[in-house]
Amino acid sequence: MAMRVLLVAAGLLLVAALGGLVFLGRADSEGERAGPELAEAGQPQRIVSLSPSATEILFALGLGDRVVGVSRYCRYPAEARSKAQVGGYLDPSYEAIVALRPDLVVLRGGNPKFVNSFRELGLNLLEVNHDSVEGILDSMIELGRRGGAEERARRLVDDLQAQMHRITQQTARLPRPRVIVVVERTLGAGKIQNVYVTGSNSFMNRMILLAGGKNACGDVSVGFPVVSGEGIIRMNPEVIIDLVARDLRGGLSADEILSDWRQLPEVEAVKSGRVHLVDDDFAFIPGPRFVQLVEKLAGLFHPELKRQP
Repeated sequence: MAMRVLLVAAGLLLVAALGGLVFLGRADSEGERAGPELAEAGQPQRIVSLSPSATEILFALGLGDRVVGVSRYCRYPAEARSKAQVGGYLDPSYEAIVALRPDLVVLRGGNPKFVNSFRELGLNLLEVNHDSVEGILDSMIELGRRGGAEERARRLVDDLQAQMHRITQQTARLPRPRVIVVVERTLGAGKIQNVYVTGSNSFMNRMILLAGGKNACGDVSVGFPVVSGEGIIRMNPEVIIDLVARDLRGGLSADEILSDWRQLPEVEAVKSGRVHLVDDDFAFIPGPRFVQLVEKLAGLFHPELKRQP
């Protein structure tokens, strides 16, 4: 259970710099065709990305043709799956990485052991920090600058900021519902147990606020506190977001997963039928597509938005 929570948290808090701090965008259908026409001297030509969100950024910037290796968790865009896999965040294959002869390795910050190991191998590193929206946007600019796609990066950042502004304007005058976002729990047990929710010190808390909600667990400073069924009753959220990655369902249907919540009939979200399963892949990768998550949450928090002309 602890390892699953670590992986979920790593997915939600993904990907600062070692030759300069880094930190987001949105992979689009133009993909590599929209990239720089010609790579200049000094720009990386063989990139290994160990961060799913950084991989998304590279493809969004049109630099996907320079990516030669990715982690096993880099699944978007689809083209990333054809790249050589070099392990994961917790178990990178140094041998496989070195064999690819990369001139830039992009990895999630926060693990000095891996950083030192890569340094000892003489590899050029770029640590990325996607623990915040600002970090994501900054890393898009930095990766664009290093890859010769800074102009495109700034356009994408401007577009993301415009989308965020639009959503916050739409919800600005609406009441903020009390929300909990569940990032991990025991599924299919017929009861609510081992529940990890989003606290105030997390990327997901920012998503809640941007979408026009109020984190019912926002007074807890840790990233993902464990709460009991009784604790959820006391918080009495008006909306519950149940985050369950599709490959962690264990064969359970959406109805089977959501049926566990019937054990808490006194909770407002359960009474009003506002418990929502969210399993979109962008919900687990705080990268270029985070605005899609904000927009989805805004629609769940404020269904009246869908009725507006």
